[in-house]
Amino acid sequence: MRSIGTTDLSVFPLGLGTNVFGWTADKETAFAVLDAYVEGGGNFLDTADVYPYWATGEPTSEIIIGEWLAERGNRESIVLATKVGMLEGLKGLAPATIRTAVEDSLRRLRTDYIDLYWAHVDDQDTPLVETLSTFDALVREGKVRHVGASNYSAERLAEALRISGEEGLVKYVALQQPYNLVERDYEGDLRDVVAREGLSSTPYSGLARGFLTGKYAPGVEVDSPRAERAAPYLATEHGPRTLEALAKMAAEHEVAPASVALAWLAAQPTITAPLASARDLRQLDALMASTALSLTPAELALLDEASRP
Repeated sequence: MRSIGTTDLSVFPLGLGTNVFGWTADKETAFAVLDAYVEGGGNFLDTADVYPYWATGEPTSEIIIGEWLAERGNRESIVLATKVGMLEGLKGLAPATIRTAVEDSLRRLRTDYIDLYWAHVDDQDTPLVETLSTFDALVREGKVRHVGASNYSAERLAEALRISGEEGLVKYVALQQPYNLVERDYEGDLRDVVAREGLSSTPYSGLARGFLTGKYAPGVEVDSPRAERAAPYLATEHGPRTLEALAKMAAEHEVAPASVALAWLAAQPTITAPLASARDLRQLDALMASTALSLTPAELALLDEASRP
């Protein structure tokens, strides 16, 4: 288990992303994935009020997770994270928006508290002090234990942390941002802020929309709703080179390329637990295998070099 920042949140080194629940994974399949994840030692579930509203018109991920938690009776053993700020009709981080959204999420999740509540996206139209004051009140009320920032720039994250310190408000304890072998913008000012301030990172898109699973190749058609978004990586110089290095290393370790990609990510500075989703048990197996895979410094360096643009 790994700690999120300096909090008492202790999580499995792989967070289960749940944006596919109710979309490409129906309720029965989602329950099977959740059961297998927990049986494998997992305890960190990441959702959002907008998952997968874009496909279903409903926040089905939170609904399914709430039903699963109620049926399994295991809420206390789960570190539950959800987000506010991107759902149609509840966009942004104004105090009233957060207040409405958190009550809706609590109801759908069938719980009276959220372990980690994310600001899903930076809202530059609402003063940071107003957003942070609302989060602070939710923590004091016991509805939220900790708060995190998702999709913030280095400058805005640093500013938010400064305001929290000056005003005596709850601070963001973690950052969620895209990061993987072929998308490495995080390795700069943003990571510097996270490291300097003692935060943790739980990056999403750890498999680059499925590209790093190795299923994409020139001329190959992939049956996935994310295929169009993953295919452009093939047009880069470092994309195919990264796939080649992953395939070789995966064969040596007798695991899937996805396992190697996530193991590399989990070994990077400031990373507590990468997030990855699975629409079936086969996909979950590859994700879970990453937590048992320890790459050598030489292997990490090889992947680092191969994936550099």
